[in-house]
Amino acid sequence: MTSFTTPHLKLTHAGALQLLTAAVAKATAMQQPQCIAIVDDGCNLLAFLRMDGAKVLSEKSALHKAMTAASSRVPTGNTAVDLETRLALATGGQVTNLKGGLPIVVDGHVIGGIGVGSGTGDQDREVANAALAALAALAGARTFE
Repeated sequence: MTSFTTPHLKLTHAGALQLLTAAVAKATAMQQPQCIAIVDDGCNLLAFLRMDGAKVLSEKSALHKAMTAASSRVPTGNTAVDLETRLALATGGQVTNLKGGLPIVVDGHVIGGIGVGSGTGDQDREVANAALAALAALAGARTFE
């Protein structure tokens, strides 16, 4: 290894599907249909599902939540209110401050993001956390309360 490279963990499609399955199970148990998006650390979409009954426009917000969490490396919904509109405008609407986006962190490295939308912000975050908890059981991922 040189000063020009660094070891890098990658979220695989298999990992994304495990996250998606766990999120769907939690949303089903809550009886709250959700849109669920999972991206890698470069904000590339790896998995997406709109559950039957989930709000159509929540497709976009779920993806933007996942992208925001992956790129900012923190949960969405905590940005100062006076900054949220400016960040959204500066990024062409790509950055959101809506709750429900969580970074996927394994061994201290952000390897992606999960975004959930169609319920309340707290429901969205609960579903995302359930997915991370399932990954944590397998790969030591971090959850956010």
